[in-house]
Amino acid sequence: MISNQFVSRISLKTELFDSYDAYPLNLPAVRNLDTLELHPKVTFFVGENGSGKSTLLEALAVSLGFNAEGGSKNFRFDTRQSHSNLHELLRVSKGIKKPRAGYFLRAESFFNVATEIERLDEEPFPAPPIIDSYGKKSLHEQSHGESFLALLMNRFGGQGLYILDEPEAALSPQRQLVALSRLHDLVLDRSQFVIATHSPILMAYPHAWIYACTADGLKRIEYKDTEHYRVMREFLLAPDKALARLLDRSS
Repeated sequence: MISNQFVSRISLKTELFDSYDAYPLNLPAVRNLDTLELHPKVTFFVGENGSGKSTLLEALAVSLGFNAEGGSKNFRFDTRQSHSNLHELLRVSKGIKKPRAGYFLRAESFFNVATEIERLDEEPFPAPPIIDSYGKKSLHEQSHGESFLALLMNRFGGQGLYILDEPEAALSPQRQLVALSRLHDLVLDRSQFVIATHSPILMAYPHAWIYACTADGLKRIEYKDTEHYRVMREFLLAPDKALARLLDRSS
């Protein structure tokens, strides 16, 4: 099964450097990276801001040929070059099958992707407008959450490789459930996902592998052992108690 997945593992080309002192090699998610196995269906990276999960995800996407700011492999715009050189230091093991489709979604730069789509569609070209594959409605004429769902529902197809960086950023809890259902449809149609997220809803997807980005590096953990699940569960079970503790200024 592993040999048939689109991407099976990630490792560092340690022969290309001799120190972990500089960015991005000094990030917790990278510093102790040896060989990281990816689930054939869904792999999650979770962890605090600054732990390196998004940097690692971005490097994986760029090493696979995706644009650093997001989009499919056909996108080649550069609003602001801010990605690290980590992609040059990654060794990515691929399966024997190639995906029929692929996409890199970065929540923070999806606005730039939408702008690039409009720019390209303004140019004369004999093919149908790019926006047609996103639901035929301008992504800028929708809310952030609606445009995300338009991408998931219309642009993503079966047998695809999808790398998503915090896709929940613009989604309400209800819309996250919709996204989770759509993810499952695509998995059933032999797609593979690698996702960095803070969402306890998304990371609840059954049988997925979850890697926590800790101070000691990446560690595979169970869903109910994630800090995201534990903090959310504790708060929802006793919000008054949690708020009293958080808002107490008597000491």
